[in-house]
Amino acid sequence: MTLLRIHFAPDDLARVRIAPSPDPLAETILSLPVLQTDRLGGAALAGWRERTRRSLRPGMRPLLDLAPAGAGEYVPEAFTHATTATLAGSLDHTWSLPRRQWAADFHATERLRPRVPRWIHELHRGERKWSNLLHRTLHDYHAVAVAPYWAQLLAAAHTDRTQRALTAADAGVGALLATLHPEIRWASPVLSVPCDTTADVWLEGRGLLLVPTFFWPKPLALLDNAEPERPLVLRYPLARDLATYRSVWAAAAPAGPDGALASLVGTTRARVLQAVATPASTTELARRTHTSPATASHHTTVLRTAGLLTTERDGTGVRHALTPMGRALLHGTGMSPPAS
Repeated sequence: MTLLRIHFAPDDLARVRIAPSPDPLAETILSLPVLQTDRLGGAALAGWRERTRRSLRPGMRPLLDLAPAGAGEYVPEAFTHATTATLAGSLDHTWSLPRRQWAADFHATERLRPRVPRWIHELHRGERKWSNLLHRTLHDYHAVAVAPYWAQLLAAAHTDRTQRALTAADAGVGALLATLHPEIRWASPVLSVPCDTTADVWLEGRGLLLVPTFFWPKPLALLDNAEPERPLVLRYPLARDLATYRSVWAAAAPAGPDGALASLVGTTRARVLQAVATPASTTELARRTHTSPATASHHTTVLRTAGLLTTERDGTGVRHALTPMGRALLHGTGMSPPAS
């Protein structure tokens, strides 16, 4: 595994901070790759993905080129620098970044995405035509993809921040760093974070700013375009279980008794979960949900991967049943999955 190794000086531990909330611009940008592929976020983001895709307009197409699908694709770091409370404030911060940082971002983009559309090159060179277009388009996309869930997302971030602050108070900053995420490792004085390339960064008194992220499912540290005079920013996933995702989607759930569940996993998968409350074969599930056997099989595969149902051989066919976590989710009891 390739890792970013963050080396702490003694006074860096005293300079670890937790941001009060995700940054609205970074969440908007990081949601774009997740929107374009089911491989990122899995079932927990399926309902959001389904609703947001229906709301996209042709004018939003440049955003899909700016932040394409795939965990290995490079997302321009210029758009994930800010840690402000509003989208407007974060965009102001982005457009005011020094030219040296736009240049660093441009070189990283060229290296990691050699076939990037030409307009992204022009954006990095300061062409106002493209910055003005992106400014408007990001506001439009944010309004349909992020803003409807922002109040619930802030509540989840507040709960997470309180729990982590208590961990630091009770067991020290080392314990806080050690419990950020299953893929992050703390072995004093080094914090190891999964990264596309192996690299070492020495904080040398800069400190570390921990920023929760809701839409991006993996830890993410700025590296190519870091601001040397400011704390290093490390984004860590806020939602660690389906109950957290459900709490964020709930207020925007469609009407009906299964609205919150559909907001979490998508309409068809919600129907499959409800139908499998009584164990059934794939053919029977297709009949209960008014879908084809191939469609029912696809959705059971996704739900099984998410740990929500099991599939066992039954004679010449198979039989699907809810797991304890699937049953808890169906009935709204908020059970968390096992720790990774």
